[in-house]
Amino acid sequence: MRNRNLLWLLVATWSMLVFPTSKAQLPFSERLPKNLLDVDAPSTRVVGTPGDMIFSARNCRAPLPTTEIRSHIVNTAVQEWAYFGYSIQDLTNTRESDPNYLPQRRPRSVIDPVEVARVADSIAGYWSTTPDSAWILERQNQSWNSRGSSSRWRNPWSAAFISWVMCESGLGDPRVFRRAIAHHSYIDQAITARDDDESLVAYIAHDPGELPIVPGDLLCRGSRPNYQSINARRQQLGEGARTHCDIVVKLDNDNRRIMLIGGNVSGWVRLKLLPAEINTDGLLAPTPYNGRRIFAHLKLQATLASGHTLEQSPTVQSILCNKNYAGLLSITNTFSIDCSKSTSAD
Repeated sequence: MRNRNLLWLLVATWSMLVFPTSKAQLPFSERLPKNLLDVDAPSTRVVGTPGDMIFSARNCRAPLPTTEIRSHIVNTAVQEWAYFGYSIQDLTNTRESDPNYLPQRRPRSVIDPVEVARVADSIAGYWSTTPDSAWILERQNQSWNSRGSSSRWRNPWSAAFISWVMCESGLGDPRVFRRAIAHHSYIDQAITARDDDESLVAYIAHDPGELPIVPGDLLCRGSRPNYQSINARRQQLGEGARTHCDIVVKLDNDNRRIMLIGGNVSGWVRLKLLPAEINTDGLLAPTPYNGRRIFAHLKLQATLASGHTLEQSPTVQSILCNKNYAGLLSITNTFSIDCSKSTSAD
């Protein structure tokens, strides 16, 4: 019987054994060649160096077949997670149903300046997919010129990350997904689409626990205001709000947690472990954590993907099946991966 917890043993092994670390650089994997994963790196959308960077491309790829959209969204997010060093933010220990729960104040994360400079053009590439964002890049150029290339981004870029993933996954038409510099724009689109049977929108909003959550869906929270439901947001459609959404990549019913990948999570692309519970309908649903609550489940209107999408993603397969990582081969049989069909990334 497969041990689902071995995925996290794998991640820990990657961090400790596979990727050399130093004080100057965090572990990370280069992006895969396009013959293994058909994704253009976000850095290809900009030219120039920090302080003199401009957008060189703002278009999105052509629409994909509905059978491919979910897996492409997950595979794209997983590759960025790898490029940013496989960082994990475990929020399950702030589950408010825990009798030992104590609110935790998260300090500002410390990120190596070398790493900040390394991913600067990638984050700029995320921004290139959001309309009316040239001023944000110009503002950042000014920051780089005054503070150096290791200056962190002055504007929160989590919605830009989501926008880029959707753009790169063929959801570039604003009638399908409203790419924006703030999450509430496409959240509002998903809420409105729920009442429009003729809508072309890719995501439709539901309250968490109303429908099954699957890889490729989005889960969203609000901090200002701290929304409790999509109806609460419905009363403020079009108004500014501080919100955040992440991409679901895996559900772990046994350990009551949901795994998501998001951008600008403590300043980085990270995988979150979100606390969850089985509700009265038998569905895994997120629970409140550390004073926060998931208020919206944005359901992707596309063909369902495998529940093993995360471990079957080309990025994870390339790590497990690459013979240069012989120390990992002993655990590959615990995953739904056929390494005989894998193409080396080398």
